[in-house]
Amino acid sequence: MVDGFIKVAAATPKIKVADTAYNAQEITNMILEADSAGAKIIVLPELCITGYTCSDLFLQDKLLQEAKKELYHIAENTKDTDALVFVGLPIEREQKLYNAAAVIKSGEILAFVPKEKIPSYAEFYEARHFASGNGIVQGAADSNDEVPFGTDILFACDNVEGLVAACEICEDVWSANTPGTRHALAGADVIVNLSASNDLVGKDTYRQELVKATSARLLSAYIYASAGDGESTQDVVYSGHNIIAENGTVLAESKPFTTGILYTDIDIQKLRMERRRMTTFVPENDRPYLVVSFHYEKKEKTELTRTFYRTPFVPTDKNTRTKRCEQILSIQANGLKKRLEHTNAKTAVIGISGGLDSTLALLVTVRAFDALGLERNAIKAVTMPCFGTTDRTFDNACKLAKACGAELIEVDIKKAVLQHFEDIGQNSDDHDVTYENGQARERTQVLMDLANKINGLVIGTGDMSELALGWATYNGDHMSMYGVNVGVPKTLVRHLVQYYADTCNHQEMTAVLLDVIDTPVSPELLPPESNGKISQKTEDLVGPYELHDFFLYYMLRCSYPPSKVYRIAVQTFKGEYDADVILKWLKTFYRRFFAQQFKRSCLPDGPKVGSVALSPRGDLRMPSDACARIWLDELEQISK
Repeated sequence: MVDGFIKVAAATPKIKVADTAYNAQEITNMILEADSAGAKIIVLPELCITGYTCSDLFLQDKLLQEAKKELYHIAENTKDTDALVFVGLPIEREQKLYNAAAVIKSGEILAFVPKEKIPSYAEFYEARHFASGNGIVQGAADSNDEVPFGTDILFACDNVEGLVAACEICEDVWSANTPGTRHALAGADVIVNLSASNDLVGKDTYRQELVKATSARLLSAYIYASAGDGESTQDVVYSGHNIIAENGTVLAESKPFTTGILYTDIDIQKLRMERRRMTTFVPENDRPYLVVSFHYEKKEKTELTRTFYRTPFVPTDKNTRTKRCEQILSIQANGLKKRLEHTNAKTAVIGISGGLDSTLALLVTVRAFDALGLERNAIKAVTMPCFGTTDRTFDNACKLAKACGAELIEVDIKKAVLQHFEDIGQNSDDHDVTYENGQARERTQVLMDLANKINGLVIGTGDMSELALGWATYNGDHMSMYGVNVGVPKTLVRHLVQYYADTCNHQEMTAVLLDVIDTPVSPELLPPESNGKISQKTEDLVGPYELHDFFLYYMLRCSYPPSKVYRIAVQTFKGEYDADVILKWLKTFYRRFFAQQFKRSCLPDGPKVGSVALSPRGDLRMPSDACARIWLDELEQISK
């Protein structure tokens, strides 16, 4: 349970209708198995001690008595377990019958939670047997039993910060005003659902979407356990479709028509962060809730079974990725289109290097000009060779401008940079930061002045990953009149250019784009090697962008602390990067992220395209002089 991860389980036993002793034994076996696997919350189906499909047998005293007796057998036989368990059975109270969940912890029955929404349609005519639990005041289940009974009960763990569970039953989640909504607003971040949902054509998809959307709407984890094998098939069939979701993402889902236990890990820490961040999620407590505390005896580190996206900014599914690329290019192009319209600019000036970022910026500019009906030759693609420019990148820049229909302008800046070095007393043989940044600032000066001359806008090329690391020259490539790539991380830039190459239907364009993709990422500010190849490779200097984008996403989007980012990175990149290498670049990431905020604080305008963005006017309002010590100290503890 370290780092907020809690292992949970949705279990569907194979039952026999009305055979309570048999069912109780199967349920007990599943609880013991799930507990031994480390599950801390275990959810079983609706009415599973008796079977959901008992129909009028629910009116038999014998069945009700045996169900309750077997419940206590289950509790006794699982007293040495450490999980919070939810199991369904019929419970009589004050001469009314309720479809309820019994909540068990270490052999003790903590509460009974009755179902609120009682269906009365063909397949589920529960109204014939069961009363609604809505509005029942918590109290004893019967005169000899002081177990709380009611719908408005929260189960709060006293030694796992933020873990609060609540229960609803089957139809409750299908209703317009779900009990789970009320529970979440009262503080529950884990909602469990004991269900018996029959299978129909297409219903599994609807069920999955319902659970996924509910977890997103409630900013919660949602554990859905449904009845399956052994239920009566007199009129309908049950498939045991279990689903575990977290804030709109299905973490685990069972195959239809299977019995067994579905496991995954939920992240309580992340859910708490989401609720802090989402100011529209306002806690409400119009009805008084009973809070039942429980305690975990074992707080071992959860062995993670869930996986984390290696490239969180890039969808793994090809069709989704294609759709995403088109959408992002449209966002970028429409942002620029509006800025060109507003400024009445008829030209755009863009520095092209033959690298990925400037290539993407040029492609976006072309789309914006096409949307405005402007001639593409009004786009001025400026190549500015200097000390580090290689033939490969120079040739690609020229070919790209030609393929796009932009006007290519070449401005060799060597002479101007050398004159500047002479003016400030910089030794041109000293390849220090002044040597590098002097070139970047000269290029920006050329672009800005050229834009003034032709009444155009300078289009920024820098991407979000570079901004996160501060890998930009202040008032050099850091500055523009509109930065189209500011919301796009480096790992995504490559896919956007690949998408354009795949869909442009232009042979020459495709060829040059593919070579750009294959070119090492470099600012080309140092002289090339003797064989003419690029000598300055960005990822050798600041680290692999796939790691930095991973760090950026989970640090900003999920608010994970450094040790948690490190833990999931080691798991995700196992076999590719050693733990020591990951730790090295993670320290670099935090150090640079804090130290370079001053560059982001005066960032030019540019479009946000995803849930993570670095704009100082919106998503990241961070002091430029904030101290990174507590984050770096945590990483130093890992080193020891």
